[in-house]
Amino acid sequence: MKIATWNINGVKARIETLLEWLKEASPDVACLQEIKSIDENFPRQPFEDLGYNLETHGQKGFNGVALFSKSPLEDIQRGLPGNAEDSQARYIEASVSAEAGSVRIGCLYLPNGNPLGTEKFPYKIEWMDRLIAHAEKRVAEETPFLLLGDYNVIPDPVDAKNSENWLDDALFQPESRQRFRALTHLGLTEVVRSCTQADETYTFWDYQAGAWQKNNGVRIDHILTSPQATDLMIGCGIDKHVRGWEKPSDHVPVWVNLAA
Repeated sequence: MKIATWNINGVKARIETLLEWLKEASPDVACLQEIKSIDENFPRQPFEDLGYNLETHGQKGFNGVALFSKSPLEDIQRGLPGNAEDSQARYIEASVSAEAGSVRIGCLYLPNGNPLGTEKFPYKIEWMDRLIAHAEKRVAEETPFLLLGDYNVIPDPVDAKNSENWLDDALFQPESRQRFRALTHLGLTEVVRSCTQADETYTFWDYQAGAWQKNNGVRIDHILTSPQATDLMIGCGIDKHVRGWEKPSDHVPVWVNLAA
């Protein structure tokens, strides 16, 4: 089972790019972030024509997450528990049946948190605390569970081309990085770093200042797996080449293969 995550940066603006990637990569499950569409306006038909079942948690103009699956999606949960007043569409979760049993998949678009000194950074930290609490409950269930998405966290200096340029950014603050580590301390495996320790392993290149051409990137899109999902892992990767396509997102897909 191939499970992927991609911040698409607007499904309507990137629909042809998304369709091309789905045909090329053929993930069994795709977790999308920043769909920037309300549920009723999501362009479902082209993706259903490829054989995908769709579940969305949308919001007009920004945010929004979606799950695509070749198998039926079951027990859908929209929104991250812990704050009933949070109206931002940033989390969706569902179960998918596989030969090895049911796999639970959480798709997240973690708050950016910038600029520092505004209410946006405390919101990011509060959201991460809720994510840790939710993940702890899922890990305790001792079943295959994955948390995929745009975490908006640079875990370590090696995960940025020029980490010194990020010292005043919410993505690289000690509070953000500590909470990302707290997730792994629950027993979740950070998939990409379990596969490679290579430098210049990035998932995001800004549209400005020739970042893509200079490979001035950062790694902020992550897949975390519970011990039971990690035991099924047979490979992972980053589809970096997609950033060079016409009308690309500023992020690229990250994926993991499970023997499930």
